[in-house]
Amino acid sequence: MLAYLIRRLFAAAVMLVVIILVVFGIFFLVPRWAGVDPATMFVGKQADPAAIEAVRQKLGLADPIFFQVWEFFKGLFAGRTYSGGGDVTECAAPCFGYSFRNEQAIWPVLTDRFPVTLALALGAAVLWLIFGVAAGVLSALKRGSLWDRGAMIVALGGVSLPIYFTGLLSLAIFSYGLGWLDAQYVPLEESFTGWFGGMILPWITLAFLYAAMYARITRATMLEVLGEDYIRTARAKGLTEPVVIGKHAMRSTMTPILTMLGMDLGALIGGAILTETTFSLPGLGQAVLKAISDKDLPVILGVTLITSLAVIVANLLVDLLYAVIDPRVRLS
Repeated sequence: MLAYLIRRLFAAAVMLVVIILVVFGIFFLVPRWAGVDPATMFVGKQADPAAIEAVRQKLGLADPIFFQVWEFFKGLFAGRTYSGGGDVTECAAPCFGYSFRNEQAIWPVLTDRFPVTLALALGAAVLWLIFGVAAGVLSALKRGSLWDRGAMIVALGGVSLPIYFTGLLSLAIFSYGLGWLDAQYVPLEESFTGWFGGMILPWITLAFLYAAMYARITRATMLEVLGEDYIRTARAKGLTEPVVIGKHAMRSTMTPILTMLGMDLGALIGGAILTETTFSLPGLGQAVLKAISDKDLPVILGVTLITSLAVIVANLLVDLLYAVIDPRVRLS
């Protein structure tokens, strides 16, 4: 187990390094090949050549690309110093650089918005796991029944309807129409009840989409597992149906569910753009959307790296949970 964990951590570190190299090249090399100077994006097209050159020197954009990559890596762990035109700017570790638009350090901006996105992703994940998996299991056990058909119709609707439609519909009904829930986001440090009330609709809207997908996958997997020989053997031994389903069938059913959860949760931690935009949540999704419209490359780079790290960590945790959920899986 320990050897497996060490190998996976090493592989995750290598993967993260490769992602940094690829993303850095996409954001800072490809624009140059296309004739776009990142320094011009920083100061604006109307700036004079002297100002553009000063920014190029300050940000190190005039240095060789390998030196730029090394400076970026070093900044993540040891901080970085920007100097140019007599001004010296210290960027403490982990340094993701400075925004092209407001000239603020990227890391504090990301850490301010990360808790909002994390709360959105985790809260929605709890809801879609509970209701999606439960609906899928019941549909498999009651195959062909009215419940099965109704649940799959609702699941099909949940998969088909886009988040911005269900989000606006839930706002129109439960917030603006009935007035049951407040659509205004309140920071957690100001009021827990206000924060919780403002997060209910985003949680439900996001969970509805994913619960529909998880219900369909759970139903299909459970039907396949119930036809396995070891399930028939368990029933032939006289085990009760709750034991057969809960102890034996569910273990195998949860394996693909965990795989999906690792990918989905990791991606959502990088920013649920549509949900955050619909409900005006100040998360990473809103930050990256604004950065794209402003062509703010350092912000996009920072969010991309956080998303990549979240996916890697989530999948590592999922791999470790495989042996807990299904005893047939052995990590070695």
